[in-house]
Order: sequence, then C-alpha cells, then structure tokens
Amino acid sequence: MTKFLTRMMSILFFEIAILASIFFILYGTKLANWEYLWTTQYWKLPIIILFLTLLFIFSICIAFWSVLLTHQKEQQFETALQNLIKNDNIPHETIDVNASLQKQLNTTKELIHTQRKSLQKLTDDKAINQDQIIQDRIIQERQRLARELHDSVSQQLFAASMLLSTVNETAVDDIPEHTQKTLLQTEQIVQQAQLEMRALLLHLRPVALKNKSLTQGMEDLLIELQQKVSFKIKYRLEDVHLSKGAEDHLFRIAQETLSNTLRHAKATELELLLVERNTRVIFRVQDNGVGFKTVDEKSGSYGLHNIEERAVEIGGTCKIVSVPSQGTVVEVQIPIDKEMSKNDSDSIS
Repeated sequence: MTKFLTRMMSILFFEIAILASIFFILYGTKLANWEYLWTTQYWKLPIIILFLTLLFIFSICIAFWSVLLTHQKEQQFETALQNLIKNDNIPHETIDVNASLQKQLNTTKELIHTQRKSLQKLTDDKAINQDQIIQDRIIQERQRLARELHDSVSQQLFAASMLLSTVNETAVDDIPEHTQKTLLQTEQIVQQAQLEMRALLLHLRPVALKNKSLTQGMEDLLIELQQKVSFKIKYRLEDVHLSKGAEDHLFRIAQETLSNTLRHAKATELELLLVERNTRVIFRVQDNGVGFKTVDEKSGSYGLHNIEERAVEIGGTCKIVSVPSQGTVVEVQIPIDKEMSKNDSDSIS
C-alpha cells in the first residue's frame, strides 16, 4: 500500500507540473489569461477542478498498473530463482527481463551449478575417504589375526604334524594296527588342517604388489607357496601390459584361486599360466583335484563367484571348467589396447 501511494503521488505531481508548463507556454505569466480556468464551468465544476480530478484518476490508474506489473516481475524473478535452486534449469521464455538482469541471472545460474558440483564432489570424496579408512582398518585387523594365527595355531599344527609323522615312522612295531590307522588318520587330518590354515592366511593376509610388476608378484607368491605345501606347482609367467588397477585385481584373483585350491581341491599338481596373446591377457589355473559339478550350487563354496565379479570389474571374462575326480580349470581373459600389446600372436602351447 505504501508503494502504491508513493508512486501515485509522484505521478500526480509530475502530471500537474507538465500541465502547468503547458499552460505557461500557452497563456504566459499574466494572471488575467488564466481566469477562465476557474470561471468557466463544466458540469457545474471549474475547469481546473476537472483537470485535477482527471489527473488524480489517471495517476491512480498508472500507479496501480505499475505496482501490478512490478509485482508480476517480482513473482517471475522469484519463480526463476526457485527453479534455479531446485533443478538448475530456467527456460529463457519464463521470465521477461532486460539484458543486464538476464546476464546476472545466467551468472547466478552458473555459480549455483558450480557450487553444487563442488559440494557433490566433496561429499563423494568424503564417502570414498571413509570407505578407504574402513578398508584400511579391516586390512590391518585381518593382518593382525593372520599374524596371531600363524604364530600360534599354525605353528602348533606344524608341531603336531611332525610329532605324528615321527611316531608313525619310528614306533610302528610297538603300536597296535587299529591305533596305527588312527594315528595315520590323525596325521592326515592335521595336514589338511595345515592346508586350510595356509589358505586362510592367504585370505587374511594377502600379499600386495606394491612396486612390483604383476609377474614378479605372482612369482614371489608361488615361490613362497611352494615352500609351504606338499603338492607340485608348475607355472609359466610372462610380462603382460595392464593398468595398475587391473594388475591389482588380477593378483587378487590369483590369490583367491590358489586359496580355493588349497582349501577344497585336494590336488597333487597345480599349473599356473600368465601370458599375453592377441591383445588379451590370459590367466589360467589348473589342478588335478577332486573337482565338482559346475551346475551344483556347492560350487559357490569354492569362492568362484568372487573371482567372476573381480574379472567383470576390470572388463574381463571368467571361464570355469571342472570335472569331478579330474580337476578344475579357472581361466580369466582381460582385453587390452593394441598399442599396449608387445607379445606375438602365437597360440598357447
């Protein structure tokens, strides 16, 4: 209301000033020339009163129209700002403003969009950092458990296995036959428990590549494993060209596969292959263990689903072939860029 009255009075004074200027131009400054304005009457009112009344009415109309137009503009601008905050999308036709205001509105839009992206990035980075902290703590805890298991349970199992082996070799004649069978079974159980413990330690305390290449890391892993298991391990490792992330994933796949073989396969021989052929990196692990039926749900107990998921995450494929009593083959193939491939295209022997 205050805006309306102020605007109306301003318009009224402006109109009176214009009308007075016109009269001064037409009739000069002599008062006698102005007498007809209050002596001449229409509808029983002096002309000057009619002029002032018309000016007053006209001022009210103009003031009302200008206030209404301003209110509409404010609503349009408020709606535009609300849309900008909500969805950062303002069609140009929704608000009619001059070029300067439109430029400011576009600048504000870009600023809000930039700030929104920055906030989203900060939120994502915070979530990633929190996940990384959690993963680091999990790894530290798993490594602690692995050290404790290795220093206590693993050593005790090794000592028990050595004692049973010594008893079975040196005191055969003094032990009844049924007791010998029991001791042999106990020795086998302890040896299997050792394999289970080694597989568990491989899960809990995975060896990281750090600054090593994938080939070097796998070779070190296999050499260390050969010193701890009784079955024969053959391997063929060639230099391959993968990104750092793909190498880490493939190394974890190798650890997972070897761990599953230790725990479930009951194999006497294991062959591992890592080569690069025809712009593809091929990783294959084959054992002569007990195998399983691939259509059987028990195959999930081998942890192969985790291997398949890791292969998919780096754009590769995983193929699993197993025959009961004959063994299992796990093969992962990862495509690489042609520019990265430096090996020949010979077939795998």
